[in-house]
Amino acid sequence: MNARLIRRRTVLGLLLSAPALVRAQGFAGLGDAADGFALPEPGHAFVFPADAGPHPDFRVEWWYVTATLRGSDGTDYGVQWTLFRTALAPGEGEGWNSPQVWLGHFGLTTPDRHFSAERYGRGGIGQAGVTAAPFAAWIDDWTMEGTATGYSLQARALEAGYDLTLTQSGRRVLHGDAGYSVKSAGGQASYYYSEPFLMVTGTLLLPSGPVDVTGQAWLDREWSSQPLAADQTGWDWFSLSFDTGEKLMGFALRGADGAAFTSATWIAADGAATAYPDGAFTAQPLDHADIAGRSVPVRWRLTLPDRQVEVTIDPVNPGAWMELSIPYWEGPVRISGSHPGMGYLEMTGY
Repeated sequence: MNARLIRRRTVLGLLLSAPALVRAQGFAGLGDAADGFALPEPGHAFVFPADAGPHPDFRVEWWYVTATLRGSDGTDYGVQWTLFRTALAPGEGEGWNSPQVWLGHFGLTTPDRHFSAERYGRGGIGQAGVTAAPFAAWIDDWTMEGTATGYSLQARALEAGYDLTLTQSGRRVLHGDAGYSVKSAGGQASYYYSEPFLMVTGTLLLPSGPVDVTGQAWLDREWSSQPLAADQTGWDWFSLSFDTGEKLMGFALRGADGAAFTSATWIAADGAATAYPDGAFTAQPLDHADIAGRSVPVRWRLTLPDRQVEVTIDPVNPGAWMELSIPYWEGPVRISGSHPGMGYLEMTGY
């Protein structure tokens, strides 16, 4: 048995023994009680570069990059690179005593194909992890590294891959109440910030050959221990970059009763952020597609009346399904209406 298979089975065993996955409440167990773990609180003062790194006293955390890209012939593409950290117990330990489990997700979308893959990693042995300074995030050879001007991003899986340079062109944005992002009427929350002003150059590696691309990327950072309520079954998350230079992050967290808890952040072209509470932002599905035996809403109408936003979201590829251990939809979208542009859509729980 090869070393990769042994490592994968070891990590899968750890994941399957975790209460968050065995007695799942809320989507993917994110509504489970956070006994022993730290909880987000209002008034947290973010400190960088430390908060770019891991927070092992919290149960879950992610480094999440999405990018809308375009080839020289005008073809639209999308890329996703994500590293998730899940703790089996609070704190950190040396070597195999580390309670941290890591999961990497890879996505690459073209108008007619979608590639997805995942990797599992165990903390403490160097296979996967994050350092704050100098910044580096990795799982095996999927890497995100800090540079003098931003990040480099690399990954390959199956027939596809990418090698991208992300250059900062604006400031970080704190969501919610200065980074304290409420996720339910019951008060579940996360710490949440983004780096939505990243310009991209690089190369996609496709079965037909390499493609040079340019575009823009969005880095999301969240950590918490119980970010969802027990009855929240999934979410629809939108990161939108308008042609004006303005941006909008919005999400709708769906409850078992059919009601949704929403939140949004309006981001001016200079990076100034305005947070909007539950109900100010609306997301209405317009069309569904049959994907992997599921009915998935792939066309949406979004509104934020306070900013005169009324837009329609259409997928670059309706079949951008991440067929992974926890399946979900994630891909680039085109924006039409009051504020045209490009963005990314993630939908879970369908």
